[in-house]
Amino acid sequence: MTMDHAELTTELVLRRDIPWETYLTTKLITGSGLQLLRRYDKKPESYKAQLLDDDGPAYVQTFVSILRDIFKEETVEYVLAMIDEMLTANPKRARLFHDKSLNSEDIYEPFLRMLWNGNWFLQEKSCKILSVIVSSRPKAQDGINENGNSSDSKKKITTIDDVLTELVKWLCTQLKKPSHPSRGIPTAINCLATLLKEPFVRSSFVQADGVKLIVPLITPASTQQSLQLLYETCFCVWLLSYYEPALDHLSTSKALPQLVEVVKGSTKEKVVRVVILTLKNFLSHQGTFGAQMVSLGLLQIVQSLKAQAWSDEDLLEALNQLEEGLRVSIKQLSSFDKYKQEVLLGHLDWSPMHKDPLFWRDNINNFEENDFQIVRVLITILETSGDPRTLAVACYDLSQFIQYHSAGRIIATDLKAKDRVMKLLNHENAEVTKNALLCIQRLFLGAKYASFLQV
Repeated sequence: MTMDHAELTTELVLRRDIPWETYLTTKLITGSGLQLLRRYDKKPESYKAQLLDDDGPAYVQTFVSILRDIFKEETVEYVLAMIDEMLTANPKRARLFHDKSLNSEDIYEPFLRMLWNGNWFLQEKSCKILSVIVSSRPKAQDGINENGNSSDSKKKITTIDDVLTELVKWLCTQLKKPSHPSRGIPTAINCLATLLKEPFVRSSFVQADGVKLIVPLITPASTQQSLQLLYETCFCVWLLSYYEPALDHLSTSKALPQLVEVVKGSTKEKVVRVVILTLKNFLSHQGTFGAQMVSLGLLQIVQSLKAQAWSDEDLLEALNQLEEGLRVSIKQLSSFDKYKQEVLLGHLDWSPMHKDPLFWRDNINNFEENDFQIVRVLITILETSGDPRTLAVACYDLSQFIQYHSAGRIIATDLKAKDRVMKLLNHENAEVTKNALLCIQRLFLGAKYASFLQV
């Protein structure tokens, strides 16, 4: 990919002069096609708008024919730029591609071909144009192949499913390894925001493991460009939140804590709105979202947002519904559920339950669930976390487990807790070393004497 192609824009391409007459000589365009191009090319926007109103399908057929039959890069780029300009000025013109007069045309094939074989400009514009065209098709066509052709046609024509499958594949490729350093990912997310309204695309995207590709993009924005990317990413997650298999993937990702971080720091109403609507959908899903939201302090954040002056009534209503849902979740959660979520999220703080003897006495047997999963996670946190508060609380909780569980010392020793805690005795943070020492003392003394040790 040369820098020329990488930095091309529609405006730059449309400054070219294309010698259409030479294509008539070589019979690559028809006489009527040349007439249409002469009438349209380089004319004012209002004049072109009138031509499209009067004879739109004929122009579409001419453009698609050129893309199918002519392979000179400058010309192909020019025609794509004309189509891009036409659809940007009025997206409803995408319906022209589905006119009945074009039933025998394979309107999708040239764009699909350029998705994979073209330079960056051809890829970007083909993806954008395909996304708009596909989304504008009459929904009655879904049981039919392609642009209206029935399946008994002898001519092989690209089907809607073919188009959507290839688009999802290309979009996932861009998210993994962008063809353009700064425009690859924004282009993919922008097109996904259009295409994820399609049930077929949601299903294909989840099956392609696409959810994990967009979650890292949910990060607070610092520039106008990154704000738009953030908004469109959150919009994609919102669309996915209506699809149950996608929610299963999202619930095991970092999507929720990252959305909460975004909504905490964003003042842009459209971003806050789409995140809150997404969180509302998350909460209605039967899963761990409710417990996670409670442990992330989302209720307080929602109450703070409600106190701000928003103009969007949908946002205000969603905030009220989310607040109500979170209050129900809090009532339903036992103290151990809350504790478990806090540990599994890997962010520990001195919430009251950690130092509550009643909590440990009542729940100590719950630590045996899933082969002592929570104890194992606490020990893993000691090795992986870089947060001093989390490390201190994890050491303390481990010492509490050793004290309150009849076999706590043996279990912690078998799970190699001692080596992990010993390494923290020299930690630079005093709170960490204090609780690591307590944990080591309880490991060596055992339950009989450990109860005499106080923090």
